[in-house]
Amino acid sequence: MKYRIFLIFCSVGLVPIALSYGAKPSASLDAFFGITVDTVNLAHIMRAVMGLYIGMVVLWLWGAFSKPMEGPALVACAVFMIGLAAGRILSFIIDGLPHWLLIVYAALEIVLGFIAVILYKEKVSNKTPHVGS
Repeated sequence: MKYRIFLIFCSVGLVPIALSYGAKPSASLDAFFGITVDTVNLAHIMRAVMGLYIGMVVLWLWGAFSKPMEGPALVACAVFMIGLAAGRILSFIIDGLPHWLLIVYAALEIVLGFIAVILYKEKVSNKTPHVGS
């Protein structure tokens, strides 16, 4: 049950972020971060990012409601979150600190990524037969 709750929590949290990046990037990115989306290319990239995020949500929800997909969904969540956090940390080092909300995203990605790793390890160890059992 805790795997399901975690995957649903991550899914629900990612949807508004995905939509803020790609549903109407010229409005949302300007409102949140002062980013002007004034080219088709940038709008296209942001909508592709939204599609990637929504794809992750679908996979995580699949894992939340299908026992065989639970493990793969936790791995995907860990890789997604830790990968995003690594990119943000690299940006902090190279570019400096961004808008406070992006720092919050990085912190959440680190925490949720490592929780996904811990849950996956627990899930795998619970499946392993113990000697002498």
